[in-house]
Amino acid sequence: MIKLDARDIEILRLLSQEGRISKSDLAARINLSPTPCWERLKRLEKSGVIQSYHADIALHKVAPCVTIFVAVELENHRAASFQLFEQSMKNYDEIIACWAIGGGLDYFMQVVTKDIDAYQRLIDELLDAKIGLARYFTYFVTKPVKQGGVPPIAQLLE
Repeated sequence: MIKLDARDIEILRLLSQEGRISKSDLAARINLSPTPCWERLKRLEKSGVIQSYHADIALHKVAPCVTIFVAVELENHRAASFQLFEQSMKNYDEIIACWAIGGGLDYFMQVVTKDIDAYQRLIDELLDAKIGLARYFTYFVTKPVKQGGVPPIAQLLE
């Protein structure tokens, strides 16, 4: 784990909220000159604390879509089965996130498709792919309540 000080935490907080902030504005907001700020930013990127930068796209303004959460149970629990399933997730663009979970089921996936029929075709493809999918439980999002939250970095480090 990387050691973070108050300025590092503030850099992470600001970037979580404003990913397009200029380096000079970032430096000014944390009361640091640009060069040391840039060095801190590079250290955070190189260490993997900052994994990427991206835009938060309002998909519903681009095209009709549905968001679905899917809880997954695998047929067996051998290491090779988990590896096969996890590797296969990279082959499906509609699966935008997948987490290994504890508590009875094996994975939780976030899926975005244009409609329910497209989702069902994806599920049929996953079942036909022989990737170890035994059962799945589908949860359709009816409305977003909170999304894109900023990680509570300062509270986690207390």
